[in-house]
Amino acid sequence: MTEPSGAAAPRGGPERIRALAHPVRLEILELLDRLGEATATECAQACGQTVANCSFHLRTLGKYGFVEPADRRGRERPWRLVPGGYDVRPDVERHDALRASDQLALLTLERESQRVQEYYSHAHADPARWRGAASMITNTVWATPEELDALAVDLARRIAQLADRDPADRPAKAQRARVFAVVNPELQRQPGQDS
Repeated sequence: MTEPSGAAAPRGGPERIRALAHPVRLEILELLDRLGEATATECAQACGQTVANCSFHLRTLGKYGFVEPADRRGRERPWRLVPGGYDVRPDVERHDALRASDQLALLTLERESQRVQEYYSHAHADPARWRGAASMITNTVWATPEELDALAVDLARRIAQLADRDPADRPAKAQRARVFAVVNPELQRQPGQDS
């Protein structure tokens, strides 16, 4: 994903990363991704939160460059995602940024794991063509840090091509699908530890 222009905090800073590490904010981002835009009232109804709480979270997401005000609808003030996605890779020289990134990753992992479990609990009811298109890929590779970074960039680029298609350019049978990818090195084991 690319870094949005005009973000309030520098890329990789802990404050910006922590702005995402909240379940309600992640839920609001998913809602905006699905709907295109929504007001604090619409977010509150969909997320089971108060309007004031959603308004606070929307302003926080806006402060750090993840969402922006959309065109007003009369007296309503909707919000939308900032175009181009976002990049929250941490500044690896800052311990506080690394810790914030780890917290966000663990929260995201928990949410995506629940989503995948929900899908596979009901996947048998999907039409065969869609069920055949669903997949989980796991593998172990040997790579340098630069190669892992390039792999992550390649995946993000291909995913963005599908995610950012104009509705008029989507095939007639296209439907929403989730992609969750993790690229990480294995933890280094100390001599004498089980492998």
